[in-house]
Amino acid sequence: MSERLLFLTGHLAHPRLERMVAGFGEKAQGWRIHDIGVKVAALMTQDIILRRLPRPLEADRVILPGRCRADLDALTEAFGVPFERGPEEIADLPAWLGHGGGAPDLSRYDMRIFAEIVDASKMRVAEVVEKARGLVRDGADVIDLGCLPDTPFDHMEETIAALKAEGFRVSVDSANVSELSRAVAAGADHLLSLDEETLSILPDNSALVPVLVPRPHGDLDSLQRAAKIARAKGINFILDPILDPIHFGFAASIARYVELRAREPEAEIMMGTGNLTELTDADTAGITAAMLGVCSELDIRYLLTVQVSPHTRRTLQEHDAARRLMYAARADRALPKGYSDALLQVHDRRPFSSTPGEIAELARELRDSNFRIETSHDGVHIFAKHFHAVEQDAMSLFPHLNVEHDGGHAFYLGTELMKAELAFRLGKRYRQDEPLDFGVAMDVADEDATRFREAGHTLRKAGEGK
Repeated sequence: MSERLLFLTGHLAHPRLERMVAGFGEKAQGWRIHDIGVKVAALMTQDIILRRLPRPLEADRVILPGRCRADLDALTEAFGVPFERGPEEIADLPAWLGHGGGAPDLSRYDMRIFAEIVDASKMRVAEVVEKARGLVRDGADVIDLGCLPDTPFDHMEETIAALKAEGFRVSVDSANVSELSRAVAAGADHLLSLDEETLSILPDNSALVPVLVPRPHGDLDSLQRAAKIARAKGINFILDPILDPIHFGFAASIARYVELRAREPEAEIMMGTGNLTELTDADTAGITAAMLGVCSELDIRYLLTVQVSPHTRRTLQEHDAARRLMYAARADRALPKGYSDALLQVHDRRPFSSTPGEIAELARELRDSNFRIETSHDGVHIFAKHFHAVEQDAMSLFPHLNVEHDGGHAFYLGTELMKAELAFRLGKRYRQDEPLDFGVAMDVADEDATRFREAGHTLRKAGEGK
């Protein structure tokens, strides 16, 4: 017997939800829809559900619209049936149900991120600690202190001690053996990077885990010799054959990672992605997704990130999102598709939640003069009772709106329509009174979302006669 799902909805979405559920065919035999008696889902409250939802439910789960903010635990306890919050848009329901009727679990990952502070030797200790706090907040597992050639790092020991006092794991990245030796004595957790010659600075059975690199560059035999020495000394290690920039050995370096995994099937491996993200004029989200896909296939569990160039300012957040995406997809033996929008920064998978016909149907049903704004593949729609206009640029809509003498309303509509036009042209999902979702490309504070909602509720009333 199929699972019995009960979907709660409002008047305006009811017909469309019925069509969507009907499209599931036999799978939906045990599914029902209940109109809770409000016009739109956002108006559905916990009290309304408690008063109006008939008992017994005769359902295994109750699915609320994504915009309904009712307390799920309280409703579950009151009705004795699990309540869950579905997607915000009906158009996203098939994908949501495809993951077993719930959001994918993106809490898991097995890759560890080293976040490099490239100019740590030129920063005060307090500045390094403050920057490290932000990196850890954004997903870093290890703070990597970059040492610069011909730049003394006299306060290295003090910096390591301050970071360790914060509970952070610390690595030191230097080509200077004396600096690496100081890092060992200061209690660093990792060194970047040692080779078969410089491994001698570590005592046998050292708890410090070095990152080993080939010397000369690209020589996997030397890397394996370093690994053999580390094993003999009782030292755990991470191997890094080094990822090279495009046109300077990139393809060959990918082949080295593949070959190294074949040679060392059990070894821990690191990939530093900065030679791609920093040295390629392209948005870094796609680069990161592709490279962490390679890491996922090759079981590479250590990542070294750098974010120095302005266009790489969100690289760390992108790596954190990508490692979660890849873990979830690999666990499901599935493509990394349909799990998260965090890396879909410029374009969305389904930019338009409604067709022009569905918007026209909704416009015909309206019984109030509040403006609604939606986008579809034919442009930006604005509609209210007895009014519906669509254009591909926001300025062309202004003559239809009759708000010339209402500055506050005109300002609100201008900001919303410009946002809608931007979403339409980029292929982003537009939701009235909410910020555009650029994934991890930018933060959206709770107060920003509240401000959008409050502006919509107080200023969206249409002009007279519309």
